[in-house]
Amino acid sequence: MRLWVDDASALAWMAPQGCTGVAVHAWPNDATLQALAQDAAFQVGDVVVEAFGCELPPAFQALMAQGTPPVWINLEYLSAEGYVARSHGLPSPVMSGPARGLTKWFFFPGFTPGTGGLLREPDLLARQAAFDRSAWLASLPLDTPITAHERVISLFCYEPPALAALLQDLSQSEVHTRLLVTPGRPQRAVAQALAQLNMPSTGAGKLHISQLPYLSQTEFDHLLWACDLNFVRGEDSLVRALWAGQPFVWHIYPQDDLAHHNKLMAFCQALQMPQDLIAFHLAWNGVPNTSHPGLPRIALDNWRVWSQQTRQLLCAQTDLTRQLLGFVAQKR
Repeated sequence: MRLWVDDASALAWMAPQGCTGVAVHAWPNDATLQALAQDAAFQVGDVVVEAFGCELPPAFQALMAQGTPPVWINLEYLSAEGYVARSHGLPSPVMSGPARGLTKWFFFPGFTPGTGGLLREPDLLARQAAFDRSAWLASLPLDTPITAHERVISLFCYEPPALAALLQDLSQSEVHTRLLVTPGRPQRAVAQALAQLNMPSTGAGKLHISQLPYLSQTEFDHLLWACDLNFVRGEDSLVRALWAGQPFVWHIYPQDDLAHHNKLMAFCQALQMPQDLIAFHLAWNGVPNTSHPGLPRIALDNWRVWSQQTRQLLCAQTDLTRQLLGFVAQKR
């Protein structure tokens, strides 16, 4: 399997050991593709997956049109909106350009039957069952060790509008909270919110803030399993939070035309999220909510029941990889 990607730098910490059978290649320029076209040993592959509409280079499309055409999959973004089930598996004939005459197939991940499902490796639940939470938390390189009486929350986000309000609420809570902040944008967003609140970098009151190093994908799963509440962002960490079975709040990727507001509500409704958790999501993502302005109270017990029921429901569906393999087998 070959992975063509324009920036593989994050793999150094996300997957430092690599993966057997997967070769990572830099996104090819015209000169590279011309050289491949002259290489008799190069084969395009039986299947070409175009992820998130990445627009395959015309020269690569020309290579695809030579000989036996591959099964061409357009692996789309994850969404709970109604169009996903309607569009999943549909053909998209290519009418012009170097790949004219080929067919591209839409493949939509999703949360409901009739979609492509979610990524879930076969041994995931077994690994989670064998996970030692206390030992893993004790192994983290933190400023001070986490104590048994602390509520543990992870933070992986963009720049949520309600971040300062969350920090303020946690500092004034009746429960001691350890906030584990992931590197990059989350740590910068927290620093800005703390400056706005005139709060020390390690928190105040009942809130203690600790900074995390970059974590591999496996270690990020461990973080989600170990925490009492997870703030996640984007697509991949949302799916990992769903499998973790712990309460979570999703920061959806913001779009300039506010299309993400509808996407967020579709997700909340598709998985029958509790009303107070919906209200928390709306506030966290800056969606106007006249019926419940501000951040609701964190209700971990009720949210955990919903998270575990949702995980059980999603685990009953066939995972994305097996569905994709079955779909490709049909088209070949």
